Amino acid sequence: MNRAASGSPVRVAIIGAGKVSDYHHVPAIRLDPRATLVAACDASEELLRQRRSDWGIDYVTTDYEQICRDPNIDAVVIATPNFTHKSIAVAAALGGKHIMCEKPLGLNAAEVRAMYHAARDNRVVHMTAFTYRFAPSMRYLSHLVKSGAIGQPRHFRSQRFLDWPETSWGWRQYKAQAGAGDLFDMTIHRIDFAIDLMGPVERICGAVARFAPRDRTVDGKPCPPSEVDDWSCLIGEFQNGATGVWEGTTLAKGYEFKGFGHEWAEVNGSEGSAVYRLHMPNQIMLGKTGSDLAPVDVPAEFLKPAGSPRDPSVGEPATVFRYDLMWEFISAITEGRDAVPSFLDGLRAQTVADACLSSHERRTWIDIPDEPR
Repeated sequence: MNRAASGSPVRVAIIGAGKVSDYHHVPAIRLDPRATLVAACDASEELLRQRRSDWGIDYVTTDYEQICRDPNIDAVVIATPNFTHKSIAVAAALGGKHIMCEKPLGLNAAEVRAMYHAARDNRVVHMTAFTYRFAPSMRYLSHLVKSGAIGQPRHFRSQRFLDWPETSWGWRQYKAQAGAGDLFDMTIHRIDFAIDLMGPVERICGAVARFAPRDRTVDGKPCPPSEVDDWSCLIGEFQNGATGVWEGTTLAKGYEFKGFGHEWAEVNGSEGSAVYRLHMPNQIMLGKTGSDLAPVDVPAEFLKPAGSPRDPSVGEPATVFRYDLMWEFISAITEGRDAVPSFLDGLRAQTVADACLSSHERRTWIDIPDEPR
């Protein structure tokens, strides 16, 4: 943090140079004068050669430990397969690097807890890439709920429906590398929404299912079939007495929506209801007794965080809000504070996701323990 406090740019390395980094993280670094991209790490030497040109950097390596030891790097973004997150994050924390990591943080809550403790104990900023928290409509929904504008929250409800091809997901379809499928990849974001909006989850019951065999690659070659879910669902009770329902699938035919899919998250309160939709991130649906739900433009102050260099009027709305994720990470580093959402938030969501798998296996409700700081 001393370097950031001196006014020098935060030197960021990307570990995992795939599409997520190219789509989200690198453009966001380019927007922020407080940060500079200095290195990239990936298992693929071919991809690194491409990124050297694409991203205009000289320092590329296949060795993440080299990145984590390098005194000329201040922060890392981890966007690698799920099963690698723990080892990279712990090495980064021990090397004094601030860390933003893609979700899920690990294969299970035990891995995530180890990551959180390593970052906490080594006093580095740690952040979970729960991107959708930064959608303007989600930011406004959070304000409405927490300010009491819709009364006492009673119900949370979310849907995440995607129309994805039924071909192989690669490493993402094997438990040893991914942990789970739709549940860990998509529904876990909505679990985080719910905890942020409604408070801690007290207990859940859940189920997962797999419909697509995914035993062929995109080019038609055979591969081992999928081991993970492509549908997930939870029913939950919150500590404040509210209830929650979550459903996600990658097999909802016709739910393409320009590649963004269908996402609907709502809170029903004692005085009104409010709805967030991913494909309309600059509007929210509001309604009260005597009037139907209707779209309302998100007020200007919620279109981006104060200080974000992003222009909300530029670019595809369902894409550009994602750049504010990196802005929050760099802000936490330069201001010497915790990032939001942190690894602790990632751990809380992971504990609920793990409980869904346990609930389905045991066919029972599962109590959710509180996670100490």
